[in-house]
Amino acid sequence: MKLGIMQPYFMPYIGYISLIKHTNMFILFDTVQFIRHGWIERNRILKPSGEWQYIQVPLIKNDGRDTIIKDVLINNKENWKNKILAQLQHYKKRAPFYFKTIKLLNEIFAEDYNDIVKLNQYSLTKVCEYLGFEKEIKIFSEMNLDITANEPDEWALNICKAIKGADEYWNPTGGMSFFDRGKYDNANIKLYFQEINITPYKQLDNQFEPGLSIIDVMMFNSPEDINKMLDNYNLL
Repeated sequence: MKLGIMQPYFMPYIGYISLIKHTNMFILFDTVQFIRHGWIERNRILKPSGEWQYIQVPLIKNDGRDTIIKDVLINNKENWKNKILAQLQHYKKRAPFYFKTIKLLNEIFAEDYNDIVKLNQYSLTKVCEYLGFEKEIKIFSEMNLDITANEPDEWALNICKAIKGADEYWNPTGGMSFFDRGKYDNANIKLYFQEINITPYKQLDNQFEPGLSIIDVMMFNSPEDINKMLDNYNLL
Protein backbone atom coordinates (compact mmCIF):
# COMPACT_ATOMS: atom_id res chain seq x y z
CA MET A 1 0.00 0.00 0.00
CA LYS A 2 1.30 3.43 -0.97
CA LEU A 3 1.15 6.01 1.80
CA GLY A 4 1.37 9.80 1.47
CA ILE A 5 1.63 12.21 4.40
CA MET A 6 1.54 16.00 4.22
CA GLN A 7 0.59 18.92 6.43
CA PRO A 8 -2.94 20.12 5.60
CA TYR A 9 -2.60 22.76 2.86
CA PHE A 10 -5.35 25.09 1.67
CA MET A 11 -6.22 24.57 -2.01
CA PRO A 12 -2.63 23.53 -2.81
CA TYR A 13 -0.73 23.38 -6.08
CA ILE A 14 -1.13 20.49 -8.51
CA GLY A 15 1.80 18.45 -7.18
CA TYR A 16 0.04 18.02 -3.83
CA ILE A 17 -3.13 16.81 -5.57
CA SER A 18 -1.07 14.39 -7.68
CA LEU A 19 0.39 12.87 -4.52
CA ILE A 20 -3.13 12.29 -3.20
CA LYS A 21 -4.24 10.67 -6.46
CA HIS A 22 -1.33 8.27 -6.72
CA THR A 23 -1.19 7.02 -3.15
CA ASN A 24 -3.63 4.57 -1.57
CA MET A 25 -3.89 6.38 1.75
CA PHE A 26 -3.31 10.08 2.34
CA ILE A 27 -2.85 11.50 5.83
CA LEU A 28 -2.98 15.13 6.92
CA PHE A 29 -0.22 15.46 9.51
CA ASP A 30 -1.65 17.94 12.00
CA THR A 31 0.21 17.31 15.28
CA VAL A 32 3.29 19.43 14.59
CA GLN A 33 3.96 23.12 15.16
CA PHE A 34 1.93 25.54 13.11
CA ILE A 35 3.96 28.06 11.12
CA ARG A 36 1.89 31.12 10.26
CA HIS A 37 1.85 32.43 6.68
CA GLY A 38 2.77 29.12 5.12
CA TRP A 39 0.45 27.11 2.86
CA ILE A 40 -1.93 25.90 5.56
CA GLU A 41 -4.19 28.97 5.51
CA ARG A 42 -3.39 30.53 2.13
CA ASN A 43 -2.44 29.94 -1.49
CA ARG A 44 -1.84 31.84 -4.71
CA ILE A 45 -4.10 32.81 -7.62
CA LEU A 46 -3.75 35.30 -10.45
CA LYS A 47 -4.37 39.02 -10.28
CA PRO A 48 -6.21 40.61 -13.23
CA SER A 49 -2.80 41.84 -14.41
CA GLY A 50 -1.49 38.28 -14.63
CA GLU A 51 0.76 38.52 -11.59
CA TRP A 52 -0.12 36.48 -8.52
CA GLN A 53 -1.84 37.31 -5.24
CA TYR A 54 -2.80 35.41 -2.09
CA ILE A 55 -6.21 34.11 -1.13
CA GLN A 56 -6.31 33.53 2.60
CA VAL A 57 -8.41 32.08 5.39
CA PRO A 58 -8.18 34.38 8.44
CA LEU A 59 -7.16 32.72 11.66
CA ILE A 60 -7.75 33.55 15.30
CA LYS A 61 -4.50 35.11 16.41
CA ASN A 62 -2.33 32.90 18.56
CA ASP A 63 1.22 34.00 19.20
CA GLY A 64 2.19 30.88 21.10
CA ARG A 65 5.17 29.16 19.55
CA ASP A 66 3.84 25.80 20.66
CA THR A 67 0.56 26.06 18.74
CA ILE A 68 -0.19 22.76 17.00
CA ILE A 69 -1.81 22.71 13.56
CA LYS A 70 -4.85 20.80 14.82
CA ASP A 71 -5.60 23.59 17.30
CA VAL A 72 -5.58 26.43 14.76
CA LEU A 73 -9.03 28.05 14.58
CA ILE A 74 -10.60 30.08 11.77
CA ASN A 75 -11.68 33.65 12.45
CA ASN A 76 -15.25 33.40 11.23
CA LYS A 77 -15.97 36.97 12.28
CA GLU A 78 -14.41 37.92 8.95
CA ASN A 79 -16.37 37.33 5.76
CA TRP A 80 -13.51 35.34 4.24
CA LYS A 81 -15.58 33.12 1.95
CA ASN A 82 -17.09 36.02 0.03
CA LYS A 83 -13.73 37.78 -0.05
CA ILE A 84 -12.10 34.78 -1.74
CA LEU A 85 -14.95 34.51 -4.24
CA ALA A 86 -14.62 38.24 -4.99
CA GLN A 87 -10.89 37.81 -5.63
CA LEU A 88 -11.78 35.24 -8.28
CA GLN A 89 -14.28 37.41 -10.17
CA HIS A 90 -11.76 38.54 -12.78
CA TYR A 91 -11.45 34.96 -14.04
CA LYS A 92 -15.08 35.07 -15.18
CA LYS A 93 -14.59 36.48 -18.68
CA ARG A 94 -11.43 34.59 -19.59
CA ALA A 95 -11.43 31.25 -17.79
CA PRO A 96 -13.52 28.58 -19.60
CA PHE A 97 -14.24 26.59 -16.44
CA TYR A 98 -14.98 29.53 -14.16
CA PHE A 99 -18.59 28.59 -13.39
CA LYS A 100 -17.79 24.94 -12.66
CA THR A 101 -14.95 25.97 -10.35
CA ILE A 102 -17.07 28.55 -8.53
CA LYS A 103 -19.85 25.97 -8.14
CA LEU A 104 -17.36 23.64 -6.46
CA LEU A 105 -16.12 26.39 -4.16
CA ASN A 106 -19.68 27.30 -3.23
CA GLU A 107 -20.30 23.67 -2.27
CA ILE A 108 -17.20 23.74 -0.08
CA PHE A 109 -18.06 27.10 1.45
CA ALA A 110 -21.64 26.03 2.16
CA GLU A 111 -20.31 24.12 5.16
CA ASP A 112 -19.29 25.73 8.45
CA TYR A 113 -15.77 25.25 9.76
CA ASN A 114 -14.19 26.11 13.08
CA ASP A 115 -10.68 24.83 12.44
CA ILE A 116 -8.39 24.98 9.43
CA VAL A 117 -7.71 21.24 9.31
CA LYS A 118 -11.37 20.33 8.76
CA LEU A 119 -11.72 22.98 6.07
CA ASN A 120 -8.67 21.70 4.23
CA GLN A 121 -9.70 18.06 4.57
CA TYR A 122 -13.14 18.74 3.09
CA SER A 123 -11.75 21.01 0.36
CA LEU A 124 -9.25 18.39 -0.76
CA THR A 125 -11.91 15.68 -0.71
CA LYS A 126 -14.25 17.75 -2.89
CA VAL A 127 -11.49 18.67 -5.34
CA CYS A 128 -10.66 14.98 -5.77
CA GLU A 129 -14.34 14.18 -6.38
CA TYR A 130 -14.54 16.95 -8.98
CA LEU A 131 -11.50 15.51 -10.76
CA GLY A 132 -13.08 12.06 -10.86
CA PHE A 133 -11.31 10.09 -8.17
CA GLU A 134 -12.55 9.57 -4.64
CA LYS A 135 -10.04 9.44 -1.82
CA GLU A 136 -10.43 9.06 1.92
CA ILE A 137 -8.21 11.76 3.37
CA LYS A 138 -7.43 11.00 6.99
CA ILE A 139 -6.47 13.37 9.79
CA PHE A 140 -3.52 12.04 11.79
CA SER A 141 -4.73 13.29 15.19
CA GLU A 142 -7.96 11.31 14.74
CA MET A 143 -6.25 8.01 13.89
CA ASN A 144 -5.28 7.10 17.48
CA LEU A 145 -1.79 6.03 16.49
CA ASP A 146 0.83 6.13 19.23
CA ILE A 147 3.78 7.43 17.22
CA THR A 148 7.04 8.99 18.33
CA ALA A 149 10.09 10.01 16.33
CA ASN A 150 13.65 10.97 17.15
CA GLU A 151 14.41 12.47 13.73
CA PRO A 152 12.15 14.30 11.21
CA ASP A 153 12.29 11.46 8.68
CA GLU A 154 11.12 8.93 11.26
CA TRP A 155 7.57 10.27 11.50
CA ALA A 156 6.60 8.86 8.12
CA LEU A 157 8.63 5.72 8.75
CA ASN A 158 6.93 4.95 12.06
CA ILE A 159 3.48 5.78 10.70
CA CYS A 160 4.09 3.31 7.87
CA LYS A 161 5.12 0.69 10.42
CA ALA A 162 1.92 1.28 12.40
CA ILE A 163 -0.45 0.93 9.43
CA LYS A 164 -1.05 -2.60 8.21
CA GLY A 165 -0.08 -3.12 4.60
CA ALA A 166 1.85 0.15 4.20
CA ASP A 167 4.97 -0.89 2.28
CA GLU A 168 5.64 2.26 0.21
CA TYR A 169 6.02 5.87 1.30
CA TRP A 170 5.76 8.67 -1.29
CA ASN A 171 7.00 12.17 -0.55
CA PRO A 172 7.50 15.32 -2.65
CA THR A 173 11.07 15.92 -3.80
CA GLY A 174 11.33 18.94 -1.50
CA GLY A 175 11.97 16.62 1.43
CA MET A 176 14.71 14.52 -0.13
CA SER A 177 17.54 16.12 1.82
CA PHE A 178 16.49 14.95 5.27
CA PHE A 179 15.37 11.38 4.48
CA ASP A 180 17.67 8.47 5.24
CA ARG A 181 16.83 5.76 2.71
CA GLY A 182 18.68 3.18 4.81
CA LYS A 183 16.10 3.43 7.60
CA TYR A 184 13.31 2.66 5.15
CA ASP A 185 15.22 -0.17 3.48
CA ASN A 186 15.83 -1.76 6.88
CA ALA A 187 12.09 -1.62 7.58
CA ASN A 188 11.23 -3.10 4.15
CA ILE A 189 9.45 0.10 3.17
CA LYS A 190 10.12 1.48 -0.28
CA LEU A 191 10.80 5.22 -0.24
CA TYR A 192 9.90 7.23 -3.34
CA PHE A 193 10.04 10.94 -4.15
CA GLN A 194 7.42 12.19 -6.56
CA GLU A 195 8.60 14.90 -8.93
CA ILE A 196 5.67 16.54 -10.67
CA ASN A 197 6.27 17.87 -14.18
CA ILE A 198 4.34 21.13 -14.29
CA THR A 199 2.39 21.30 -17.55
CA PRO A 200 2.01 24.89 -18.84
CA TYR A 201 -1.51 25.96 -19.76
CA LYS A 202 -3.09 29.13 -21.09
CA GLN A 203 -3.88 31.57 -18.31
CA LEU A 204 -4.92 35.22 -18.59
CA ASP A 205 -2.15 36.15 -21.01
CA ASN A 206 0.82 34.56 -22.73
CA GLN A 207 2.93 34.46 -19.58
CA PHE A 208 2.53 31.25 -17.55
CA GLU A 209 2.74 31.45 -13.76
CA PRO A 210 3.49 27.92 -12.47
CA GLY A 211 2.68 26.43 -9.08
CA LEU A 212 -0.50 28.34 -8.36
CA SER A 213 -3.43 26.96 -6.38
CA ILE A 214 -5.38 24.08 -7.88
CA ILE A 215 -8.16 26.69 -8.19
CA ASP A 216 -6.25 28.34 -11.03
CA VAL A 217 -5.67 24.99 -12.73
CA MET A 218 -9.38 24.16 -12.53
CA MET A 219 -10.34 27.56 -13.93
CA PHE A 220 -8.52 26.94 -17.21
CA ASN A 221 -8.60 23.16 -17.67
CA SER A 222 -11.14 20.35 -17.87
CA PRO A 223 -11.00 17.53 -15.31
CA GLU A 224 -9.76 15.24 -18.10
CA ASP A 225 -6.85 17.54 -18.92
CA ILE A 226 -6.05 18.08 -15.25
CA ASN A 227 -5.81 14.32 -14.75
CA LYS A 228 -3.25 14.17 -17.54
CA MET A 229 -1.25 16.79 -15.65
CA LEU A 230 -1.60 14.83 -12.41
CA ASP A 231 -0.23 11.74 -14.14
CA ASN A 232 2.81 13.59 -15.50
CA TYR A 233 5.42 12.88 -12.84
CA ASN A 234 8.65 11.02 -12.17
CA LEU A 235 9.45 8.77 -9.23
CA LEU A 236 12.93 9.20 -7.80
